[in-house]
Amino acid sequence: MKWWRGTKEKTDRNRKNFAHNSGDDMSGFIHTVGALVTGFKPGDRVAAYHRSGSPHGTFAEYAIAPAHMTFRIPEHLSFEEAATIPLAAHTAALALYVDLNIPLPFTKARGLDVNLHHKNPILIYGITSSCGAFAAKFARLSGLSPIIGVAGRAVDLANTLADYVVDYRSGEDALITSIQTILEKEGLPPMLPRVFDAISEDGSLEATLRIIDPNTGIVNTLLPPKLFARDKEAFEYPEGVTAINTAAPKLFDEFKSFGYTWSHYMEFLLQEGSLKGHPFEVVPGGLHGVLDGLRNLRDGKASGIKYVYRIDETGDVGLVKVEMRGDMAGEVSESIANFPFSVNTTR
Repeated sequence: MKWWRGTKEKTDRNRKNFAHNSGDDMSGFIHTVGALVTGFKPGDRVAAYHRSGSPHGTFAEYAIAPAHMTFRIPEHLSFEEAATIPLAAHTAALALYVDLNIPLPFTKARGLDVNLHHKNPILIYGITSSCGAFAAKFARLSGLSPIIGVAGRAVDLANTLADYVVDYRSGEDALITSIQTILEKEGLPPMLPRVFDAISEDGSLEATLRIIDPNTGIVNTLLPPKLFARDKEAFEYPEGVTAINTAAPKLFDEFKSFGYTWSHYMEFLLQEGSLKGHPFEVVPGGLHGVLDGLRNLRDGKASGIKYVYRIDETGDVGLVKVEMRGDMAGEVSESIANFPFSVNTTR
């Protein structure tokens, strides 16, 4: 998924008067907690997911995030790596456990499908994108197998995430043939029961349509097919396919309790070393480097990484430091003056 588009929209001229800044991934020390916040205190090392489009984003010295989307990070985890986690990991978890309804890692034995001979396959298209990579990590924790990943240039990363890797650059027909060969080798039916499409454009929708079980399959996308399919008018899933578009903002509303639960579970996974962040590259210059990173994303120069920026490298030129009130119930004010935020890359 081309995440640079979302950030570009927030920097377009016709939106320059927005009374807030962009940025949703953050890590740092807590500066202040809201009056009703429990479980956090000033000085805690944390990472958090800021609600997209709301005030007090992470392109600033101070940012505010809801307490339920904030999680502590262990001492062995750098702030840079921690900044790669929040948005992508929460979105991947929402897609897998709420939308695709796969077994949770701590209930996986109960959720195995005996009709698949103890195999629960999943195809992740765009497995080296940040959301795709976290989806693969969570699918592994939940016992899904085989994990089939579709990737491009970042094949080395893909091989660490999937049981099988298929290159989409070989063409759609070759892609489908390779996937069906894998399923046959595993003793599985030729059509997949579930697909997570972390790209949802540039042909991925059409390719996954050909490989999903037309009677009982579940397809999860990050972008709405009717807006991003090649033929928007004609694109349609078979009647037996359940197609779900994951909407991360739901983590702040109807699935707030899931967001809270998953934040705490990730805290546990990070502490015991069962979960790591996404590969990243620190772009020098703080906020001054953001446009360079966005251009690289737009031009396809980045693959399988996230760009991370350190706010303290920005300097004071053109910036206004605002001390945020810390009495907002249910929110955490997080100082990121010396710590990072991230921008996602594509596959």
